[in-house]
Amino acid sequence: MKSEIEKVLTMVQEGKIDAEKGSELIQVLKEKELVAVTPSRTVDYAPPVRPSSYLDKTLKIRVVSAQSDNVNVNLPIKLVKVVLAAGHSIASKIPQSEQYVKDINIDLIFDAIENELDGQIVDVKSANGDTVSVVIE
Repeated sequence: MKSEIEKVLTMVQEGKIDAEKGSELIQVLKEKELVAVTPSRTVDYAPPVRPSSYLDKTLKIRVVSAQSDNVNVNLPIKLVKVVLAAGHSIASKIPQSEQYVKDINIDLIFDAIENELDGQIVDVKSANGDTVSVVIE
């Protein structure tokens, strides 16, 4: 299922579908997986325990500029979840920043984290030699 969710996220990133449609598709995929793994006897069913190893991973953002204005940011996934929720909520209430965050579907990002998206997420190379990469390791 992770590869299917990655495909949906890629379609959103490429603009083939909007974030709202992407979120809907991910929700359908999650529901299909839940139906597939739910036993017929639900009395003894306990949801699988997710190992904490994913939450121990790090979101790494690397920007390499042709002018040597390089940026390296390492954020624990645990912190990313908290900061995204708080930051998006605060930024959407500030008139000067509202225009920048109004089109960000925070639920889509949370879906990616909840589904343990791993590896290269963003890889951009500009014509002037700047590169941006976002990786979860």
